[in-house]
Amino acid sequence: MPRQAKETKRRIIDAAYELFYKEGFARASVDAIAEAAGVTKRTLYYHFDSKDALVAAVLAVQNELMLTRIQRWAKHASGDPASVVKSLFAEFAAWAKRPGWRGSGFTRAAMEYAHLPGHPARVAARRHKAAVEGWLAEQLGQNRAGGARDLARQIMLLIEGCHSLILIHGDTSYADTGSEAARLLVERYHLDGSPKAALIPAKGRR
Repeated sequence: MPRQAKETKRRIIDAAYELFYKEGFARASVDAIAEAAGVTKRTLYYHFDSKDALVAAVLAVQNELMLTRIQRWAKHASGDPASVVKSLFAEFAAWAKRPGWRGSGFTRAAMEYAHLPGHPARVAARRHKAAVEGWLAEQLGQNRAGGARDLARQIMLLIEGCHSLILIHGDTSYADTGSEAARLLVERYHLDGSPKAALIPAKGRR
């Protein structure tokens, strides 16, 4: 693809993401995206067969950007599981405090298209969240943390919970609460692979 065509395509993708993030993936119109990108609808459709194809392209770019950002966040950690998790939630809190923050674009896209399991946005969201969870499991497993995959899965639940509750309440302190809960989860696991006793007593246990 010629350089000018590549630049035009990326301009459309960038303009589309801005509108998708501000207005919603379903609500942002192709007309508005074309106008924001400074191109005609004909040019937009030359690069993308449909709005769904544009959504898929936007989320593919965002996947790479977000994974790079998360990896950069982790570099601030010392390498042990507790430090990795603490750094991750600290950076998440800082991100959530930025003006205009509206949560994870992937989570929002999945919710908007909840009625269409096979929609490109749903597929992209699943792929992205799985990649983040897999990366987190690798980080936790580098130091032979027992049950790294289970731990990563539990921490992902906390991260997604933070996304939702911060959006609902506008209270970024949920990220601090999530960080503390994640710390307790990390402490629950031995480094030899076996989990410690559950933090919450089983029903009926005295």
